[in-house]
Amino acid sequence: MGLSILMVAACPFPSRRGTPLRVQRLAEALIRRGHRVEIATYAVAEVAEETGLVVRRAGRPEVRPMPPGPNWRKLLLDPRLARLIGRRLREGRFDLVHAHHVEGVFVSAAACRRHRLPLVYDAHTLVGTELPTFAPRLARPLSLLGGLVDRLACRLADGVLAVTPDIRDALVNRLGVAADRAVVAMNGVEIEIFRAADVEPEPATVFYSGTTAGYQDLDLLLRAFARARREATELRLVLSLSGDDSQLKALAGELGIADALTIVADSFARLPDRLARAAIVVLPRTHCDGIPQKLLNYMAAARPVVVSAGSAKIGRHGEELLVVPNGDVAAFAAAILRLHRDPALAERLGAAARRFVEARCSWEATAIGAEGLYARLLAPAADPAVTGG
Repeated sequence: MGLSILMVAACPFPSRRGTPLRVQRLAEALIRRGHRVEIATYAVAEVAEETGLVVRRAGRPEVRPMPPGPNWRKLLLDPRLARLIGRRLREGRFDLVHAHHVEGVFVSAAACRRHRLPLVYDAHTLVGTELPTFAPRLARPLSLLGGLVDRLACRLADGVLAVTPDIRDALVNRLGVAADRAVVAMNGVEIEIFRAADVEPEPATVFYSGTTAGYQDLDLLLRAFARARREATELRLVLSLSGDDSQLKALAGELGIADALTIVADSFARLPDRLARAAIVVLPRTHCDGIPQKLLNYMAAARPVVVSAGSAKIGRHGEELLVVPNGDVAAFAAAILRLHRDPALAERLGAAARRFVEARCSWEATAIGAEGLYARLLAPAADPAVTGG
């Protein structure tokens, strides 16, 4: 018999980036498996898209961008979301609450305790390591603050669904989460959407898709591309971006690559075609506790990938990816040149990458992982504490 799940998304929804996409695809997979899922989220959506899901909003719906990371505007939205969650738990019959990110846990915890419902914390990242990336000069205090936030979220939750083994291990070994209450459920990818289009890649085209947030390390990418282009002047860089690109344009001018740079507005609808036309795709982000969704998209599209070690959560160097040391501009440039000069290698890596995600990365598998944790928490003998103390 299916469960009734209130899924909490303390983020814009829907949106075509990491957290909102996991919320949407996991909810859809759980529904296909016979569960009832209702989503409680902010009033804000980043795209005007009908998802077909039951979505309850904390306020009048509006479509506008909301940048990832810390944002004081989110703090103003959280009390409304907490009230919505309390109201839905009073009005509806739910078996558990599945909350994404620490914000989702914080706005759900009080209502879950009042109604004696299990609270699942879907851990996409570790705040203690991600928060300093938004203000590197304050790295030490922000790391300490983020660590406290991580610990509190774990204490409030009854079970943790971790996006990667790295996150699960950190929560169990450093924060004391009970091992039997922490389950890994990696992201899936929309394989069919990225099935190879009937177009030929454009030679010498290097492609990136995503936000302009500082933690994406796009300055590293521009410096590496400038270095590679000194040896292969035919190289072109296409950036499909959401966010302010003014600093990137200024840096491109300083590096002398403005004439080789094309910036287009990020669009998920156009992403499969753009990936199909790319000769090489790149992911420069040097730190990511979770798994970048763009890496899965790149691999599903059978593109050869150059990726910083900190984002290479799946795949093997030289087998499905070319992995370079974090922050190594020269190595990143060399990897781009290697793929550019060896089309056979590029084709082999791309094909192997697609086979890898076809075999291992489905949203169905993510839902099955979640179901395993649900069963443990709803078992009659379940102890409500995730951590000791």
